[in-house]
Amino acid sequence: MKLQRLIPSVILFLCIIFSSHRSSAQVKLAGIFTDDMVLQQQSAVPVWGWDKPSTHITIITSWNKKTYQTVTDTSGKFILKIATPSAGGPYQLSISDGKPLILSNVLIGEVWLCAGQSNMEIPMKGFKGQPVLNSNDAILNSKNPNIRLFTVPRGSKTTLQKDIKPSHWQEASPESVAKFSATGYYFGRLLNKMLNVPIGLINCNYSGSSIQAWMDPATLKPYPEIKIPTPTDSIKEVSRTPTTLYNAMLHGIIGYGIKGTIWYQGESNYDFPAQYDSLFVSFVKVLRTKWGIGDFPFYYVQIAPYDYAQLPPYNKGGKYNSAFLRDVQRLDEDKIPNTGMAVLMDIGEQATIHPPRKEQVGSRLAYLALGKTYGIQGFGYQSPAYESLTIKGSSAIVRFKNAANGLTSFLKEMDTFEISGADKHFYPAKAQITGSSVTVSSEQVKEPVAVRYAFKDFIVGDLFGTDGLPVSSFRTDNWDYSVQ
Repeated sequence: MKLQRLIPSVILFLCIIFSSHRSSAQVKLAGIFTDDMVLQQQSAVPVWGWDKPSTHITIITSWNKKTYQTVTDTSGKFILKIATPSAGGPYQLSISDGKPLILSNVLIGEVWLCAGQSNMEIPMKGFKGQPVLNSNDAILNSKNPNIRLFTVPRGSKTTLQKDIKPSHWQEASPESVAKFSATGYYFGRLLNKMLNVPIGLINCNYSGSSIQAWMDPATLKPYPEIKIPTPTDSIKEVSRTPTTLYNAMLHGIIGYGIKGTIWYQGESNYDFPAQYDSLFVSFVKVLRTKWGIGDFPFYYVQIAPYDYAQLPPYNKGGKYNSAFLRDVQRLDEDKIPNTGMAVLMDIGEQATIHPPRKEQVGSRLAYLALGKTYGIQGFGYQSPAYESLTIKGSSAIVRFKNAANGLTSFLKEMDTFEISGADKHFYPAKAQITGSSVTVSSEQVKEPVAVRYAFKDFIVGDLFGTDGLPVSSFRTDNWDYSVQ
């Protein structure tokens, strides 16, 4: 009788032990793989995670019922590449080590990484006391199950983290959009409208971050002036300590199937323009190498004009003129393949480093993607850019590319050009538009040598393509930073 009473208790105990064992053995996916995610269409996208070493892992995709199999390595990690169809859904993904884990409401579409510092991070609802212009109506009307949003949680570590902190893909709705990157959302909204496919946006940014914080130690090794922290070092600047954001945030999502990246960063590096030139080119190259899908599209924002002398330590002049950083970004467009730069010369704000007109920023990035990546024709998607300088007597003729339909100042007199002779002293100049060229002159410069346009820390640009896209600030000289 006692044995009969004992048997159910033993069975229950064994069930609990078995259940606990299976729970601990169940596959754990990398944090970016959740319900509601978007997978890049028509690609071989990696899916990875962890289990016990030498565990058989099976993935079944509901769109074609295909089975993929592998075995975890000695560390317990697995990675499988699965083939995705054309845009559509929702679908399911089953990942099993004997006990299936089901991901539901999965869409197939176009996936973009949105990365950088605070101007990419600032959400649609704005920072406290810092608005995003006209965003409230956009938030109210944002419900769209075909736009999905994922935010990588903040983290800063001196050692490489195998995964990001927990987060979750979300459908676009007023609540989720209000907290998401304004630049990223406006970019994705326009892509969704024009392409009519699901759009996935991965938000990976940190306010105040320097570019070296997003880079790995090997890439930074050629820069002896940059101190790479040791594992035991304290992190004094969470968003500016080299490698720390790469370790905690970026590394954990590298490899996820994407179409391309949009990048808005540079304000925290404005005071070292020459160094940024090299770092930025290296960053994009290494990022593409690590992702392993070739030279994917990389579209970035040129930092907007702003009076940086307002910020501690209140440096002014020389290399501290942020126009030098903008010029580096302008030149890098020709150094980096499959890229494009969104220009903001018309929407900077002297009083805030966070220009509130983020719809223009997101739209200009989307123009680049729609024109260059998706091949839509018939509209302007690139700002006119400086091409060449010709001297004729006392005049300098500046020619522009990407200006087939000509240039305009919208009937306003231009007052942002300067001209210099061999003495390297720049004087305000008169400027006259002729088609795709601008003739620049000054009574004070009889033998011109160089021209600069809107080359100030803060300034409002006054030259555009006839499609309304602003021309970047530029200089035709390569003189050092002491020449203002």
